[in-house]
Amino acid sequence: MIRKAVKEDLAEIMEIIKQTVAEMKTYGNTQWDDNYPQEKDFAKDVSNGELYVDERKGEVAGLICVNQVEPAEYEDLNWSLKEKAMVVHRLSVNPKLRRMGIASGMMQFADVLARSRGIRYMKTDTYSINPKMNALFLKCGYKLIGEMSFLGKEKPFNVYEKLLTE
Repeated sequence: MIRKAVKEDLAEIMEIIKQTVAEMKTYGNTQWDDNYPQEKDFAKDVSNGELYVDERKGEVAGLICVNQVEPAEYEDLNWSLKEKAMVVHRLSVNPKLRRMGIASGMMQFADVLARSRGIRYMKTDTYSINPKMNALFLKCGYKLIGEMSFLGKEKPFNVYEKLLTE
């Protein structure tokens, strides 16, 4: 069941992030590290009502932040539409619960959330050397629209968009 995250979820969320960062390091992906994301990022998401968790059997299986906050780096990109969009940030799945469709389900949830708010346009990004997230976005119907420099990282970030159909 996907629900809004609460502050009591933060310890479990941070354990998932710790495991995810360790896994990312095994294949050379430095998108997340000790500096980002931090508990304060998720606490802010919770207080803003923008963080959601997929809870299974009383355990956080996955998490996703969905809001209308676009990084400044998005301004110079060649977007298909000039209208408000929902943006997917900070998506992660508990490593012991992977390959169960949790990430895809959370991406579908983000689409439904956007539609419920009258928004038909989705945006997101991920590090170009993050094969799992790049594959997930394509699988979920997102289109690669370009690259941007972000977070002072060495390699570019891939930027994606999706127009929601009725």
